[in-house]
Amino acid sequence: MEDIHRIFGFSDEQLATMELSWRPGLFDGQVALVSGAGTGLGKAIAYQFGRLGAKLVICGRKPEPLESVAQGMRRLGIDCLVHPMTIRDPEQVASLFDAAWRRFGQLDIVVNNAGGQFPQPAIDFSVKGWNAVIDTNLNGTWYMMQAAARRWRDAAAPGCIVNIVAVVERGLPGIAHTCAARAGVIYLGRTLAVEWAPLGIRVNCVAPGVTATEGMNVYPEEARAEFRRANPMMKLGDARDVADACCYLAGPTGKFITGETIAVDGGFQMWGEQWTAGRPDYYRFKV
Repeated sequence: MEDIHRIFGFSDEQLATMELSWRPGLFDGQVALVSGAGTGLGKAIAYQFGRLGAKLVICGRKPEPLESVAQGMRRLGIDCLVHPMTIRDPEQVASLFDAAWRRFGQLDIVVNNAGGQFPQPAIDFSVKGWNAVIDTNLNGTWYMMQAAARRWRDAAAPGCIVNIVAVVERGLPGIAHTCAARAGVIYLGRTLAVEWAPLGIRVNCVAPGVTATEGMNVYPEEARAEFRRANPMMKLGDARDVADACCYLAGPTGKFITGETIAVDGGFQMWGEQWTAGRPDYYRFKV
């Protein structure tokens, strides 16, 4: 039987029309910022918040995919501001939040989805490669969180941050750099949840397991073929699973949740093998 996940993600038409898990208008009157929204998880998350009533600020490094996403959402009547930038530059992060406040006069939800990685044995990492992943996934996420919190503090307004991370408890062979960065975001988020609670700011994380998005194309075919063995459900998740978790944390259902990480991983934390750079010969079963 043909596997529907071989398409690696949802089309814009699917994202615009698929049945929603949440009630219409859930985020009416709110403004959500989603980073890395041009493709994959970020695009799906942005579409879902928009279809549930939120006004959108979407950012990423490349303007073309962002504009394509925005056009699709505007056809649905969603008010969407596009702001190309890199989260690795604190000045560009500050300009992003300036633009959001100028356009909408408020910001209620920040979903830090932007990031990047490449599969490679850790012993072969170059200094440049290591720093690039840490700078984007950890430092960039921190710049975004701090900029948002300062805005909410100065406006005496509450806020909600959802960070897209990874399931790091058992390690992630093949992407040790992103494991280190995402673990840093998780424990940074737990710390900030305490420090920023007096400001009415909640900080949580969503940790996807193997998920069928365009990002699957970065991995070797050998790794992709075995990804279903990464969890006891023996299947891939999809972007809607992750978007639903973000809405759960950002909506009224999450009003008493902070400092937590929701794993959307099919049970990977309990059982499974995930070799993002391919299974080493040492770990192959031998008779």
